[in-house]
Amino acid sequence: MQRPASLYVWDPVVRLFHWSLVACVLLNQFVLEAGETPHRWVGYAATALVGLRLLWGVIGSRHARFADWWPTPARLRAHVRGLLAGQPDDHPGHNPLGALMMLALMALVLALGVTGWLQGTDAFFGEEWLQELHEGLANTLVMAAGVHAAAALVMGRLQRVTLVRAMVTGVKRYD
Repeated sequence: MQRPASLYVWDPVVRLFHWSLVACVLLNQFVLEAGETPHRWVGYAATALVGLRLLWGVIGSRHARFADWWPTPARLRAHVRGLLAGQPDDHPGHNPLGALMMLALMALVLALGVTGWLQGTDAFFGEEWLQELHEGLANTLVMAAGVHAAAALVMGRLQRVTLVRAMVTGVKRYD
């Protein structure tokens, strides 16, 4: 099957979600003071963004829907086999490993939202174990996001497709 020269994949909601979440994570990890009001509100915004993306995964455009890219065991096996054979398979949206990473990143943001919120409640205020868990989740999120970005660059090279640019324009261009 011949690949098209380009393919519209990421709708504006997906792209706005992605870059807004990137901004929230970068702000809270590297710019804003932990525990302060701006840090909390940016964390709540990140959590709300994930909630919006979960909704959009059900009602959104074709490639935004979970049904289009959900990482089933069969999809994962086929994808890994192709990678190991040096023949990565094409996926209009997320490949199965990318889909797993996306789900993990969203789960981490939700866990950060919950642990951050709990720290402000009377029941858990000042609990060191919760603060350490929150910090560990944040560090894991940043590390996973770095792996995600590196994988997008590597897969873009392997498949000769503009993955990073597609998250800006919505269009994958194939070489």
